[in-house]
Amino acid sequence: MHRRAFCKTTLAAAVAAAIPGCGQDTAPKATDIGSLIPAVSSAGQEISLETAAIGELAESLSGHLYLPADEGYLAAKRVWNGMFDYKRPSMVVQCVSTADVVNAVNFARDRNLLVSVKGGGHSYPGKCTSDGGMMIDLSQIHAVDVDVDGMSARVGGGALLGHVDGATLPHNLVTTTGTVSHTGVGGFTLGGGMGRTDRMTGLAIDNLLAATVVTASGDVVRASEEENTDLLWGLRGGGGNFGVVTEFVFNLHPFNPTVYGGDLIYAIDRDFLEFYAELLETLPDEANIEPFFAPGEDGNMIAIVGVVWTGDHAAGEKALAPMLAYPGLKAGKLGPQSYQVIQTAWDGLTAHGQQNYLKSGFLNGLTPEVIEIMVDFANRGTTASWFQHLGGASSRVATDATAFAHRNVAVNFGIQYASDDPAQNEVGIAAVREFYNALAPHMAGFYTNLNEDTEKKIWGNYGPNYPRLVDLKNQYDPTNLFRLNANIRPTG
Repeated sequence: MHRRAFCKTTLAAAVAAAIPGCGQDTAPKATDIGSLIPAVSSAGQEISLETAAIGELAESLSGHLYLPADEGYLAAKRVWNGMFDYKRPSMVVQCVSTADVVNAVNFARDRNLLVSVKGGGHSYPGKCTSDGGMMIDLSQIHAVDVDVDGMSARVGGGALLGHVDGATLPHNLVTTTGTVSHTGVGGFTLGGGMGRTDRMTGLAIDNLLAATVVTASGDVVRASEEENTDLLWGLRGGGGNFGVVTEFVFNLHPFNPTVYGGDLIYAIDRDFLEFYAELLETLPDEANIEPFFAPGEDGNMIAIVGVVWTGDHAAGEKALAPMLAYPGLKAGKLGPQSYQVIQTAWDGLTAHGQQNYLKSGFLNGLTPEVIEIMVDFANRGTTASWFQHLGGASSRVATDATAFAHRNVAVNFGIQYASDDPAQNEVGIAAVREFYNALAPHMAGFYTNLNEDTEKKIWGNYGPNYPRLVDLKNQYDPTNLFRLNANIRPTG
C-alpha cells in the first residue's frame, strides 16, 4: 500500500476508535479519509480537522504523530504535574528535528489550532498541555554536544537539565541549571533560569549565546549576538512567546564537580531567619544557601538548609563556619560533595504524577515583617516552602540588558503543595494561597515560569521591559499563536 494512503487509513481507524460507538477493530471505510476530528482553536472555540490533512502532516514528519486512540498517545502527552495530566490534546506531534517543528507550526497556524509546547513538561500551571489543541513535543530533541575548547554546549530544545549536567560535568565544566534534573531546559531557560551556580555564573539566560527558533510564520531564525539580537534579548526571560526553540547554545565555565556543602537543619524561628538574612547580605558569590521548610521526623517543621560552595574548599570551610557555629543548629555537616548527586537529590520527591500547586515571588530582603509572616505560616505545618538564593553575578546585569528585569532581588520564595491524593487538593491549595496572600504585599514580582497569574500581573512583572517585549511579539507572533505561556499579548 502507498505510504500516504496507509497513513490516512490508519489515522482514520484511530479516529473512529475514539468516537463513541466505534471500536478499535472497526475497519475504516473510504469515507473515513475525509472524516473530521474535534479540536479547539487558539481562541478556545470548537473546530474540526480533516483526517486527510492530519495524515499528510504525519507523513511529512520524521517523528511521530499521535491521536488519542493511538498506542503511545498517553505516554506522549504525559506532563509532570498530575493536576493537568488529565488533559487530552487533539494530537501530539513528537518532533525529532527542526523541520518537524516547522511542519507542526504551519499546520496549527493555518488552521488556527491551539498550540502548546512541551519540553520537559514541568510547567507548574500546566501550560505545556491543553484540551483539544496540538501538543508540540520536543522530548526527542535532547542531544547535548559539548565543545570543550570553545567552552560552549549545543543543547536540543527538548533536553532535560540532567542531560546538560551529565554532558558538561565530566569535562569539569558547568552552566547554570536548576534543582530538579528532569526539568526541561527550554522552559527553564526562557523564563530566566535559576540554579545553584547562578551567583557565580549568572542565570541560564546570562549564559545563552544563541538559539534556533521556529517562529509563528514557520520561519527558522537564528538569534545570537551577531544576528537577530532583538530576538535573543527577548528569549532571555521573555518565555515561549516568540516561537519554539529547537536548539540552545550555552556558555560553559570551569568547574570542580566536587563542591563543598551539605544539609544543615535548624528550627524555624525569628533568630534563624535573622541569621539567614545576614548571610544573604554577607556571603560571597561562591555560596548558595537555600532553606527548605518541611516536617521533620517528629512532625514538627524544620528548616533543611541546602549549602553549596562552588569555590575553593578551604575558603568555603572558613566562610561557612558561622553556619556550623550557630547555636540553633540541630543536625547536619558540611564537606566534599558530588555536585551531580546534589543536582539529583530532589528528583524522587518531585516525581511525575503528583498533584502540585505553587505560588512564589521575589523578595528584596527579609525584613522583620516578612520574617514574622514566615515563622507564623511555616510552623503551622500546612504547606512546604523554600528559598532560591539569588544575587551575585546575576545581580550585576543591567535591568534592561535582558527581558528578565528582576536583577536586584535577594531570594525567590516558593510556597508549595504536593500530594499523591487529589482529594487533598482543595485544602492544600487554600493553605498555599493563604500563606502567599500574607507575603504578597512584600514581594517584588515573580518568576514567570512558576505562576499562573493574570495578564495584568504579567505586564507589571516585566516592568520597563514590557513595551519592547510587545514589539517583539508583534514582529514574531502577531496572531498570538504561542499563547500557552506567561503570555505577552500582541497589539494587533
